[in-house]
Amino acid sequence: MIIALDAMGGDNAPVSTVEGAISAVNGSDNIKVILVGEENILHDQLRGKEYPSERLSVQNSAGAVPMDESPSQALRKRKDSSIAVAVDLVKDGKADAVVSAGHSGVTMAMSLIKLGKAEGVDRPAIATIMPSLRDPFVLVDAGANVDCEPQNLLEFAVMGSAYSNAVFDKEEPKVGLLNIGEEDTKGNELSKAAFTLLKGSPLNFTGNIEGKEVYAGEADVVVCDGFTGNITLKVSEGMAEAIYKMLKIEISKSLIGIIGYFLMKPALKKFRKRTDYAEHGGAPLLGIRGTSIISHGRSSARAIMNAIKVAEKLASKNVHEMIAEGVKKVKKEETAVVES
Repeated sequence: MIIALDAMGGDNAPVSTVEGAISAVNGSDNIKVILVGEENILHDQLRGKEYPSERLSVQNSAGAVPMDESPSQALRKRKDSSIAVAVDLVKDGKADAVVSAGHSGVTMAMSLIKLGKAEGVDRPAIATIMPSLRDPFVLVDAGANVDCEPQNLLEFAVMGSAYSNAVFDKEEPKVGLLNIGEEDTKGNELSKAAFTLLKGSPLNFTGNIEGKEVYAGEADVVVCDGFTGNITLKVSEGMAEAIYKMLKIEISKSLIGIIGYFLMKPALKKFRKRTDYAEHGGAPLLGIRGTSIISHGRSSARAIMNAIKVAEKLASKNVHEMIAEGVKKVKKEETAVVES
C-alpha cells in the first residue's frame, strides 16, 4: 500500500512526519510512503537516516495550509499545497491513502471534494477510537457534522461498524446510540427517530447508551451527531489528561506517595498508553471514495507512524467499499419495510 503523507502539516512537521514515515517503512514491508512537501526541506530531513529508498520517496509541493485559512479559501488558493497534492495522488491512483496532521478542516474538505462520497452516503463522518474497561470502541461522528438527520446517524452506524470490523476484527460490532437514557423513549427528536431506524436495520444495534456507560465497553460502536461527538471526545481527552496530572500532584505531596509512585509506575504508564491518541495515530474520514486519515495537530513521530499503519489497514481492506455495501444493504432493508 502506498500512503501519501502531508509532510508539512502539523505542529511538529516536518521533523515528526519524516521520522514517523521512516519508522513506518522500516517496520513493515507492506508500506510505501510518499512524503509530500517542499523538496529541499524534506531531503534535508532525510539526510543521514536509514530507510529503504525504494519505499520512501519525496513529491515536491508548496508548504502547509495556514491554520487561520478557511477550507473554502484553501480550495481556491492552495492547489499546490502539501495536503492538496497528497490528496491528488490518491485521486490519480498514485497512492492508496492520505494522512495529514495539518489543518483538519482543509483535509476534510479536500478529501471530500477531490475523492467524492462513497456510493449511497449522504454525509461522511469522522470516526475516532476511544478506550474502555473492555476493548476500545469507535465513536462516530466525532465532529464532521454538527447538524444531522436521523438517516445520517444510521449511516454513521454503518461506517463505524465497517471500521470496527477492519481495525478490531469485530464480525458483528455492537452498536449503541449515545443518549440521555437507556429507555427507547428517551432523547430529543433526532435520537428517537434515529433509534427507530437503527432498531429496524440489519446492524447489531443494542439500544441507547448513556454517557456514564460509554467507557464500560458495552458497545463497539457509539453513534451520535458530530456536535455531541466532538464534545464527548474533547471532554474525554481533557479528563484523562487532568486525572493523570492530578495523580502526579497528589503523589508528589508526601514521601509515601513518592515511594508508591515508583511501585505504581508500570500501571500508570499502561494507563497513559490506553488514553493516548498517538496509539491510533488519527481518525479516518469515513464515507468517501478512498482513505483519508486526519491526525492530531500535535502528532509525534509515533502518532504519524501509527496513522500510516491505520491508513494501510483501511486501504488494504477497502473499507470505503465495505461502507458503500453496508449503506446499500440498509437502504434495501428500509425499502422492503416501506413496501410491505
